[in-house]
Amino acid sequence: METIIIQSQSKSTSKLLIELAKKLGEKVQILDKEVSEDLSFGKMMAQAKTGKTVSKESILAELSK
Repeated sequence: METIIIQSQSKSTSKLLIELAKKLGEKVQILDKEVSEDLSFGKMMAQAKTGKTVSKESILAELSK
């Protein structure tokens, strides 16, 4: 199984793509804005992950600046 996420700026394009997917027998799920933002944020976090640890003190020092 593969998952494809397509972001469209046009409601008419979205409608067309949804209709096409359904005609092809595929399952369609529309994500609300909050879920879409959560997915994007999670992707950004995974890309920025370095694997390094940082001390609590250094984090607090940066936050207090």
